[in-house]
Amino acid sequence: MNYVDGFVLPVPTDNLAAYRRMASKAGKVWREHGALDYVEAVADDVKPGKYTSFPQSVKLKANETVVFAWIVYKSRAHRDKVNAKVMQDPRMLAMMDPKNHPFDGKRMFWGGFKVLVQA
Repeated sequence: MNYVDGFVLPVPTDNLAAYRRMASKAGKVWREHGALDYVEAVADDVKPGKYTSFPQSVKLKANETVVFAWIVYKSRAHRDKVNAKVMQDPRMLAMMDPKNHPFDGKRMFWGGFKVLVQA
């Protein structure tokens, strides 16, 4: 079974084009260093819930949308090796300054997951 890193973050709607450019570059870097898959998806059918939801999870503002992303690896050990290379890649280092991000990284959350079912 594979291993997955998942991410949820708010992106100002006006910054979606800039975010897409950044995510496209990042995806290329991750894939070159061994990630099996890299996906960034923008919210299309996510409504606030009574107790919790994607919009509530990031304290979504009126001018923002939710991005849900994931990266697939062979295993956690593979993820750790790939991420070590990614974090040293000059292309990623150039994108790491939070002042230049087209999103609010303080409201982004992420984590690593063991795949339970893969159909």
